[in-house]
Amino acid sequence: MEKWIVIAAVVIILGGFYLLYVSLVKKKNKVKEASSGIDVQLKKRYDLIPNLLQMASKFMEHEKDLMTEIVRLRTEAMKKDFGGNPKEAIDLANAIDARLHDFWLSVENYPDLKSNQTMLQTMQSFNEVEEHIAAARRFYNASVNDLKNAAEIFPGNIVAAMVGIKADMPFFEAEQEAKQRVEAKEFFK
Repeated sequence: MEKWIVIAAVVIILGGFYLLYVSLVKKKNKVKEASSGIDVQLKKRYDLIPNLLQMASKFMEHEKDLMTEIVRLRTEAMKKDFGGNPKEAIDLANAIDARLHDFWLSVENYPDLKSNQTMLQTMQSFNEVEEHIAAARRFYNASVNDLKNAAEIFPGNIVAAMVGIKADMPFFEAEQEAKQRVEAKEFFK
């Protein structure tokens, strides 16, 4: 009888270990999936940027430096493989976000450009892509949070340490500039 109790206890412990291990691996893979989702949406953005800049360049001769910087950042992002380094992808995406924000502010100074039908359609497409990027980032952050919780809370932390699963993925966070308060009066100058 004691032998069966010991066997049952071992089976329960091993079963619990296995279930925790499976759960951690699923969460780790969910983070990878979420990261890939961001990459897909960023690729859409990168494909749209040249069309947007080409149309705008006809109107915006004064913003050549800004457009050149956006193209440089896009080219850099297209060349990189961020598979193992989401922090680098996050930093580069934030740099592109900042330059695109500056670009959209510049577009406001060109009424002919803003009213151009092709530009309006491109801006709408771009806004849709930006919404998809935001959704992908939220999914990624939720997946990272699930993994961090599973790998840092007992008993998952023990299993994670034993099998080498680390919860060191960074969250996508808004850069400092985006966190600043927006003054409405700035738009009515």
